[in-house]
Amino acid sequence: MTSPNPAAAKPGLAQRFSGERITLALAAPVLAIVLSVAICSVLLATSGKNPFDAWNVMITYATKSDGQVRILNRTTTYYLAAAAAAFGFRMNLFNIGVEGQYKVAALFAAFVGGQLDLPAFIQIPLLLITAMLVGGLYASIAGLLKVYRGVSEVISTIMLNSIATAIVGVLLVPGIFAPKVSSTSNSIQTNPVSQSSRFFSIETDGGQLWGFLVVAVVVGVVFQFVLTRTRFGFDLRATGRSESAATASGVNVKKMVVVSMVVSGAIAGLIGLPELLQNSYYFGQTFQPGLGFLGISIALLGRNSPIGIAFAALLFAFLDAAGSVLPLPLNGEFPFEIVDVMKGTIVICVVVAYELVRRYGLTRQQKRVGAELAAQTAAAAEKKEVAS
Repeated sequence: MTSPNPAAAKPGLAQRFSGERITLALAAPVLAIVLSVAICSVLLATSGKNPFDAWNVMITYATKSDGQVRILNRTTTYYLAAAAAAFGFRMNLFNIGVEGQYKVAALFAAFVGGQLDLPAFIQIPLLLITAMLVGGLYASIAGLLKVYRGVSEVISTIMLNSIATAIVGVLLVPGIFAPKVSSTSNSIQTNPVSQSSRFFSIETDGGQLWGFLVVAVVVGVVFQFVLTRTRFGFDLRATGRSESAATASGVNVKKMVVVSMVVSGAIAGLIGLPELLQNSYYFGQTFQPGLGFLGISIALLGRNSPIGIAFAALLFAFLDAAGSVLPLPLNGEFPFEIVDVMKGTIVICVVVAYELVRRYGLTRQQKRVGAELAAQTAAAAEKKEVAS
């Protein structure tokens, strides 16, 4: 009669580690948010404001239908920005040039949308492809420089951001991408996109919910599928962890670097389209600045995971949308800058929280492995003693 195996009667070591890893992964961003709220509360109290009133105003706004629509619309744009940055991060590439890539892509998409008026089922895919091609091609410059000249993508993408600003300035002048304006007008912008270029919206009690939310969901699903279910995704993650190991296993690292930058830039090309095709309908000098750098913060908070950055984008959208009502006299005239302080402290706190959780998890793992090995050694010694 065989004695029952105690190891088989309880969950395996890998299974327990997996559950603990998920718990620790959730603990880090939660800890960062709690620390950020605590710091901002202290700052509000120091300035003579009641922090509980500020949080109440923001939460109340988020429970209203118009607030929810506004938050979701912003989440759509923020998610695309974070996904563009996160794709490069998974390859261990720091695509700091998302800011320039989406601006150049949005400018060309706005120009094409203002010049053509094809049926919507042709026009809208054409604009999506145009934006993704321009964004991908512009990002490929950094990839090629890294592969063939050894230029750090951080340096090249930062410089390309400045060049993108110059490109927009050169092209967005009357007579080129912008129509000629009268001498009494200071507004410089492209022609409005045609009616067939406008993306669908969902009419709700709180206003129009942008249909581009569907595109953001598709991007997230494809992102997750490519990373976890394809050979390209495996090569991407392997190269990001160790280029030498990936090369030894037959991965073309140079090709992976260029392709990853192109894909990251292609996603970046979509960032400006929700605003272009669903709100402003033209590209101007003040077209949505800062989304590229915001996307980096959101990707960091979401651990570069498609699901994680969805929650992070929702959080940042909530802070921006709900924070916009803080300065109103009816709500207590709270300083709007507290929102920027909170976003900044979240980024700082998340770095600290991830490191604390990582060290705690490593210590726990070492103890668990030591306990398992000790139990196995004791069981083997007992079995040997019984056998003898």
